[in-house]
Amino acid sequence: MEWFYITPIAGLAAVGLASYLYKYVTSQDSGTERMREIANAIKEGAKAYLRRQNMTLAVFVVVMAVVLGVLYTFYEGFPQGLPFGLSMAVAYIFGSVCTTVAAYVGMMAAVEANVRTANAAKQGMKKAFPVAFYGGAVMGLFIVGLALLGISLLYYVFNIIFGWSAVKAANVVLGFSFGASSLALFAKAGGGIYTKTADISADLVGKVELGIPEDDPRNPAVIADNVGDNVGDVAGMGADLIDSYIASIVAAMIIGATMGVSSLVALPLLVSAVGLFASIIGAFVVKLSIRGNPGAALNRGSFATWIIFAIFLFIVTRFSGLPDDQWLGVFLPTVAGLVAGVIIGITSDYFTSIDRSPAQKVAEASTTGAAINILTGFSYGIVSIVPPVIGICAATIAAWYLAQAFNIDAVYGIAIAAVGMLATVGMTISADAYGPVSDNAKGIAEQSGLGEEVIEVADRLDAAGNTTKAITKGFAIGAAALTVLALFGAYKELVEHLLDTELTLNLMDPKIVAGIFLGGMMPPLLSALLILAVGRNAERMVEEVRRQFKEIPGLMEGKAKPDYARCVDIATKGAIKELMLPCSLAIIVPLITLIVLGKEALAGFLAGSIVTGIIFALFMANAGGLWDNAKKYIESGAHGGKGSEAHKAAVTGDTVGDPFKDTAGPSLNTMITVMSLVAEVFAPLILLLIA
Repeated sequence: MEWFYITPIAGLAAVGLASYLYKYVTSQDSGTERMREIANAIKEGAKAYLRRQNMTLAVFVVVMAVVLGVLYTFYEGFPQGLPFGLSMAVAYIFGSVCTTVAAYVGMMAAVEANVRTANAAKQGMKKAFPVAFYGGAVMGLFIVGLALLGISLLYYVFNIIFGWSAVKAANVVLGFSFGASSLALFAKAGGGIYTKTADISADLVGKVELGIPEDDPRNPAVIADNVGDNVGDVAGMGADLIDSYIASIVAAMIIGATMGVSSLVALPLLVSAVGLFASIIGAFVVKLSIRGNPGAALNRGSFATWIIFAIFLFIVTRFSGLPDDQWLGVFLPTVAGLVAGVIIGITSDYFTSIDRSPAQKVAEASTTGAAINILTGFSYGIVSIVPPVIGICAATIAAWYLAQAFNIDAVYGIAIAAVGMLATVGMTISADAYGPVSDNAKGIAEQSGLGEEVIEVADRLDAAGNTTKAITKGFAIGAAALTVLALFGAYKELVEHLLDTELTLNLMDPKIVAGIFLGGMMPPLLSALLILAVGRNAERMVEEVRRQFKEIPGLMEGKAKPDYARCVDIATKGAIKELMLPCSLAIIVPLITLIVLGKEALAGFLAGSIVTGIIFALFMANAGGLWDNAKKYIESGAHGGKGSEAHKAAVTGDTVGDPFKDTAGPSLNTMITVMSLVAEVFAPLILLLIA
């Protein structure tokens, strides 16, 4: 525990560096008046969406906080349980606010960086790349730093100052995690619906029907598309990753607390802290590594982060105060989780990169039409789940037996492996947020008429960003797999600890089998609801874009300006409306399963959702990235280039893949995390109240 104070120091260092990088980005020249006009339209649209989303979700947060407060108050009995109930309610609100604030700050950094990256591209790659990467690093460092500060502050206050037991203090931190996760689900689903509504509409009318470039300023949907990159791929994806990050730490803390070993409660925080320090160093390695290839620089930064983290991890676990026969039971499972994360990242890179065989073969398939493009991409997407699933299985088995071999609880081994996979998420989010910054920079360069040389620099930045986004999605999904396994273990430990009864799963029990099938049903159901939501919203925007080209004289000739605000408004209203049903189901269905079928059936429900959730999420994220880069490969001049029949087929494939990779796929790992947290937060209470 004496090492505990490293955690808030790491959090403060990350927030401080993020603030410095924000000042660095905003101090750069924002370019011409036309560039600033476009950037301001993107910024105002993004702020308007988040403002409306946060106002809508504020009601949900207040209601859920009241429910938590009441349940935990009566769990200990009124009035002596009032402090516990109030603490859970406050922790839930605190987690929700932290996620919201961090996502907002990161998004604002991205919308400030995009125009400055476009302007810096006039001076070449070496000038533009740091602006784009540091714009993304603000998100990565700020959101992780704030999460670590929140967790360590809550645990310190309730365990050390108030003197509550480790289990009780960890339960308060669980409330913080539930708040962060539930808001992350809404943010990711809503942002995903928004961004793909605009992207699909801009592509279908602009590229396919009219044959104009992707970011042509004549297209009324182009600003909404740029806004969507920020609310979906920056704010939404950051909230998604931080959700798994917090949940993995909390799961390991709870398991350590139920074991009654204070070092095992503190270690997840310490491991995360040194991972954050490694991410900070890795960010500077990226800056020093740029030699003309941004993708290579990002990869060097990531590998440097992983190596530095492994060294720090050895020091922390070796001198953690655990006996000599136990510290390796923490170190080795954590390394197993880290290695699994690397495997998943490399797999996503192979199956989605524009330079690799799968993307090029999908591009070649496009020469025979859209149907073969979609069939080929679909098949490669399914094949792409094999290495990550094997990696997850290997990490799970290794973590289990390595922990046991050195006298550490096996479930704790899996939990700390999840922490190890996510400990360097500061670097992961930085690389991910770089993607939409460079994408927006390319759009601003095209809309501002900066010339082919500048657009080419921005395009190279954007191509690297597409791959980093695919790697990040694969990494996030794999991390969620281990996280929810850890949460599954924490659910079992909490039920057994609070109810003093053993929780066993008998696969011959029809209620448990029913629970498994119900849980397995949820990820495909949520995917369908989200993709249908994108389709409905895109229909409305497509009609609006067609109307403007038909009714605004001179728009196609470039003599009139489109009504960008109308498309932004359609995307905003539609996303807020459509996200409520699928996200609410993730909270309601586990509770219904518990009440109707019992605690064992809920365990089966979680197991079923983990299996189908991971498979669907990996498949959709990788297939979507593959279709996107197959299109970009053709646009680079292959198979007839832009405007060819192969290009039109590839655009159709990319349109199918957009809601796969940016809406449904990344939302699934958040959904299974939320369902696991619902089980942990509510199940012991409901079981006690109805007993």
